[in-house]
Amino acid sequence: QVQLVESGGGLVQAGGSLRLSCSASVSSGSISAMAWYRQAPGKQRELVASISSKGSTDYADSVKGRFTISRDNAKSTVYLQMSSLKPEDTAVYYCKVQTYWNSIYWGQGTQVTVSA
Repeated sequence: QVQLVESGGGLVQAGGSLRLSCSASVSSGSISAMAWYRQAPGKQRELVASISSKGSTDYADSVKGRFTISRDNAKSTVYLQMSSLKPEDTAVYYCKVQTYWNSIYWGQGTQVTVSA
């Protein structure tokens, strides 16, 4: 069973920055894609950003130019650098890891709150 440990959420003013981290308890060689999702109150969970094993990235239109996803394969860790934060970025952020045997694992979620 793969476990994911997230950290880095918190309260920040609009225009500020936060960095989320998610570490997986599995060798990076077993991991294909890693991603960040978010879910705001009353809304569906949505994809924020993803990164493949080769480093290809994809972003939701709402965060392009403001968020950067990266991964450290030596640490089996994925990061989400969030800048120019807006109140509408307020949500619980979840990391997702997909392995080469097509299993999917989710982190426990970390709250990000952006005040106006």
